[in-house]
Amino acid sequence: MKIATWNVNSLTARLQHVLDWLAANPVDVLCVQELKLTDDKFPLEVLAAAGYEAAVFGQKTYNGVAILSRAPVRDVGRNIVGFTDEHSRVISATLETATGPLRLVNGYFVNGQAPGTDKFAYKMRWLEALRDWLQKELETNPRLVLLGDFNITPEDRDSFDPEGLRETIHHTTEERNHFKALLALGLVDSFRLFDQPDKSYSWWDYRMLGYQKNRGLRIDHILVSQALVPEAKACIIDRAPRKWPKPSDHAPVVLEI
Repeated sequence: MKIATWNVNSLTARLQHVLDWLAANPVDVLCVQELKLTDDKFPLEVLAAAGYEAAVFGQKTYNGVAILSRAPVRDVGRNIVGFTDEHSRVISATLETATGPLRLVNGYFVNGQAPGTDKFAYKMRWLEALRDWLQKELETNPRLVLLGDFNITPEDRDSFDPEGLRETIHHTTEERNHFKALLALGLVDSFRLFDQPDKSYSWWDYRMLGYQKNRGLRIDHILVSQALVPEAKACIIDRAPRKWPKPSDHAPVVLEI
C-alpha cells in the first residue's frame, strides 16, 4: 500500500491539483494539511467520487488537516490528547490492513515564526505534548505512522543553506532535539531508510525563484514505528505538482509499505 502526505496550502485553491494527483497516483491514503476551510466546506462528495472517504478536522482561514482513505477508517481522534489547543493541527485514525491495524497520525506542526517569540514557545510546548501523547499511542498501537508538515529540518542536509540559516526557524537546535525525541520513541524517518538524491527537499519558497533554484527545505516527513520498518519498500518526494500552475509550496511525500 502507499501512504502520502501533502501540505496543499488551501484545499479550496488546490482541489483540482489533489484530484489530478490522485488520478495519476492512486495512493491508498493521502494525509493533507493546511486545508484552510471549515468541515462544512470540505468537498466530501467530490472526493468520494474519486474513491476516497475522509476524516476531517478543519479550521477557517488557517490550519486544518484531513485523512483521505480508500478503505474505511475508525477511531478518529482530533488534536493532542491532554493538550488544550484552539488550532486544528492533528487528526488520527486507524486503518485496517491485510497485515493488521495501522494507526495514522497526521499533523500540521506549529511553524514557530522565530526563536524567542511567543509562537516559538508555543511550538516547544506543542512538540513536548506531542511526544508524550505519542509515547502512549505507541503502547497500544505498535503499527503507527506519524506524518505531515513538521516545519523542522532534521539535519543540515535537509536545508539548501544550512550555514546561512543555522539557528533560524526550522533549523534550531531546540526543534531538531524535539525531532530526535520523536525518533527516541522508536520512530524512524522512512525517507532515510533508502538512498536519496542529494538536495532532496519538499518545500520551496514562492519568492526569489525558490523552486527553480532548488532553494528548498525537507520539512514534510513520514515517520514509522519499528514494527513497520521491515515492511517499508520505498519513500519518495514527488516534485511534479510543484511545477504545476499556482502550486502549493509543498510537494507530496509517498511511502510504500
